Amino acid sequence: MLMREVNHRVKNQYSVILSMIRETNKRAKSPAEFEREVRERITALARSHDLLVMGDWKGVPVFELLLSQAKSFGNEERISMSGPSIILSPNAVQYLGIAFHELATNSAKYGVLSGDQGQISVAWNTTGSGASRLLHLSWTETDGPEVQTLGEGGFGTVVLKRVAPEAIGGKGNLEYGPHGITWSVEAPLATVETSIGSEL
Repeated sequence: MLMREVNHRVKNQYSVILSMIRETNKRAKSPAEFEREVRERITALARSHDLLVMGDWKGVPVFELLLSQAKSFGNEERISMSGPSIILSPNAVQYLGIAFHELATNSAKYGVLSGDQGQISVAWNTTGSGASRLLHLSWTETDGPEVQTLGEGGFGTVVLKRVAPEAIGGKGNLEYGPHGITWSVEAPLATVETSIGSEL
């Protein structure tokens, strides 16, 4: 039983890594860019994996996952978080971890995390009841530098609009304001949650 579970987890990791390599290869402009971006994304996946290992693969709180992906870029004190204490399932940890990495990467290059102005608000809540409960999560940047779009065909856009939301059975939306981007995702709570505790 244990070996079957380990085998399942390893295959899932391979699937995620192969997807990242494939999508990055489609968009990289040079071998050097491909190597750098793949390395950064696998490192981000490893951070999520480390959290899962420390939690005995039972799940990771949303705020811990977010901080683990954002802290390597610095200025994480400018990220505010609010929402109920939701423990994400291993699958959600891996894919939302990739999404948070792409958001933080873009912010460190062009957005709030690139300078000394602006704020990032990450908020999540649940609606509905029973099997129809939904998770709503958003990343909103305000008062930052003038927005530089991720590009319709860029890897980050693909992850945020399609890959991460679909992996947790949900829908994603990415909007560009004059001084900050907003990413939101909505998904069935049953596909992302291990357990729920009290409010932060």
